[in-house]
Amino acid sequence: MGKPTGFKEFNRELPQTKRPEERINDYNEIYLEFAEEKTQKQAARCMNCGVPFCHNGCPLGNNIPDFNDAVYEKDWALAIEILSKTNNFPEFTGRICPAPCEGSCVLGINKPPVAIELIEKSIAEKAFELGYIKATPPAVRTGKKVAVVGSGPAGLAAAAQLNKAGHWVTVFERDDKIGGLLMYGIPDFKLEKWVVNRRVEVMKEEGIVFKTKVNVGVDVSGKELLDEFDAVVLCAGSTVPRDLPIPGRDLKGIYFAMDFLSQQNTRVTGGKVSPWRTQEDIWATGKDVVVIGGGDTGSDCIGTSNRHRANSVNQLELLSQPPLERTPNNPWPLWPMILRTSSSHEEGAVRNFSIHTKEFLGDGNGNVRAIKVVNIEWKTGADGRMQFVELPETEREMPCDLALLAIGFLHTQPGGILTELGIKQDERGNIIGNQYQTNVEKVFVAGDARRGQSLVVWAISEGREAARAVDLYLTGSTLLEAKDESLLSVAALR
Repeated sequence: MGKPTGFKEFNRELPQTKRPEERINDYNEIYLEFAEEKTQKQAARCMNCGVPFCHNGCPLGNNIPDFNDAVYEKDWALAIEILSKTNNFPEFTGRICPAPCEGSCVLGINKPPVAIELIEKSIAEKAFELGYIKATPPAVRTGKKVAVVGSGPAGLAAAAQLNKAGHWVTVFERDDKIGGLLMYGIPDFKLEKWVVNRRVEVMKEEGIVFKTKVNVGVDVSGKELLDEFDAVVLCAGSTVPRDLPIPGRDLKGIYFAMDFLSQQNTRVTGGKVSPWRTQEDIWATGKDVVVIGGGDTGSDCIGTSNRHRANSVNQLELLSQPPLERTPNNPWPLWPMILRTSSSHEEGAVRNFSIHTKEFLGDGNGNVRAIKVVNIEWKTGADGRMQFVELPETEREMPCDLALLAIGFLHTQPGGILTELGIKQDERGNIIGNQYQTNVEKVFVAGDARRGQSLVVWAISEGREAARAVDLYLTGSTLLEAKDESLLSVAALR
């Protein structure tokens, strides 16, 4: 352990950001440079706990204390070696992960937790700078061919691991650029796209083939994939958005958040809007914007609206405002259910909690002009479940000529290859994958398409685990890393 007393000597420190009034002038990442020496001090705060709960908090099971120690010792080669064993894309998670590991950090019991996300990003960027991250094609090929459908974080992770095992991997993507949610869902001010492209180039050099503008189930059938490939991994994500079926929903000016965000990402990268996305030109400039939904996607809509120079931005959240600190029923090491203020909120937005959206109101010409809302109060019902009660005296109209629905996603896209091959889905619409294998023997599934809407870090974990299942299915054994060796058996997969 490099600095046994580091947690007592150094306080938590993160990179400073550009001033809000400055950063809304572009779509670049908002953080300023952070000195290497400061990163080492942050790594020194790790206590090398007897039981590192951060392992359990991380969906990937990252060996956090060990790479922290390597950073403190300036051994960047060892740090990236340790991190890469469990995480294929630390440059992604180091930027956009909500860091559940930090919520489980033992130091976080009575002090600010170790800045694990920052350290992870620093390791990745230093490794690229020093040439430690480079193409490493497998020395031996198995001759087996695997198709990965979808190039989001789950698809990329599955492809990277399967290629590492020596299989020939082809990734199919219906958009014109690789990256899925990373490319089209997350704004550049959180994740600049050169970061994604840089990694994709490494993967290409390692032998992975990427095919864009190929909509599996439309441009190529499921039968064709099964005929050409020894296994198929479905990583299509959870792409069907949750709607808000209230009066006035058919008015113009009401959009799903992902239509708004993907279109702006396309503008920034200079690409073209894919034919399966909305073709309407969506701008927040000069408008009264109402973002319905209080999560990360809603926050991304706020940041993008600010950069469009919206006239006003209101965010509506059905739930009550979270507390500033943990409550007794939310103890460590559980994820802290506390109020979080994103960089987008800092740039300007009114946050409204315990608000129920009742109706979209029109201007007489088919356009939305306002939203009828009412305050609510949450109470415990007779069945023990929480339910809300409207406070009628608070009913009012909120100006709105652009409404963005950021209330989550239901399930993966139905039909297409799922219907053609008879792939089973659960009652929620997610693809059923027993040990990541569907009811069709050669077809596997990973990521949000299997588990439902979740975090990027969970998608990467799913992709890795599915790749191990595929490798075991194809060869009868596997050397790919796993979080739980007991989960898979050859007999179960055949």
